[in-house]
Amino acid sequence: MNRVTTKDGVRIFYKDWGPKGAQPIVFHHGWPLSSDDWDTQMLHFVGKGYRVIAHDRRGHGRSSQVSEGHDMDHYAADAAAVAEHLDLRNAIHIGHSTGGGEAARYVARHGQGRVAKLVLIGAVPPLMLKTAANPGGLPVTVFDGLRSALAANRAQFYLDFASGPFYGYNRPGAQASQAVIWNWWRQGMMGGAKAHYDGIKAFSETDFTDDLKAITVPTLILHGDDDQIVPVADSAVLSAKLVRNGTLKIFEKLPHGMGTTHADIVNGALAAFVAD
Repeated sequence: MNRVTTKDGVRIFYKDWGPKGAQPIVFHHGWPLSSDDWDTQMLHFVGKGYRVIAHDRRGHGRSSQVSEGHDMDHYAADAAAVAEHLDLRNAIHIGHSTGGGEAARYVARHGQGRVAKLVLIGAVPPLMLKTAANPGGLPVTVFDGLRSALAANRAQFYLDFASGPFYGYNRPGAQASQAVIWNWWRQGMMGGAKAHYDGIKAFSETDFTDDLKAITVPTLILHGDDDQIVPVADSAVLSAKLVRNGTLKIFEKLPHGMGTTHADIVNGALAAFVAD
């Protein structure tokens, strides 16, 4: 298996497909999943001649289930370790949900000279938590509820999460795919409970305002207006105002996990941006 060891001794698993001389596209997955969540996009773009890379965040998937370091600074540094190990340059970084926060921090703090473009899909920046400075955010009780459910019965919580709001399967008339639900559950259960528990604080309480302001590369921001996990008005709309060279696209009635449920729409938007 392909792995790189970080400065603090964590083994990070990564996939690296396609011609080594081709332009790299790097995918950053959401909580509590793994690089497998990007299979549809990776197959799509490797088929178009790109080099596609995705890693499992520390404590997730096939990477080390370490006790510490489950915060955005470490997440971004781990992504940097992969990029440096593979010597990725002129890369396009694409992040979904928590992975969007990771990608934004990586580009802002580690990406100089290596990054060509950035894409944020249903991403958590600039800040999910409601604070005095962010009155439109979600109250901490929402995230406390996630932590309580995870600690009480992680397997059931993940099954319910995938069966309901993540893919919009709780909406009237929605046609749920049991295979998609079980694949989400499989990915979640591969990772470590402590990493996932700590990760809730990382994705909900990290303020990415300064990261977004520091990003100068062309940035595409995609979001569904029926995202029940990361509210569009408090994330994508605000992020688009903070980046210097951003394009915002909001898709009607699409859910948080639209990269899976509506892969044709998402892949089309990504392909147009990548090729531009």
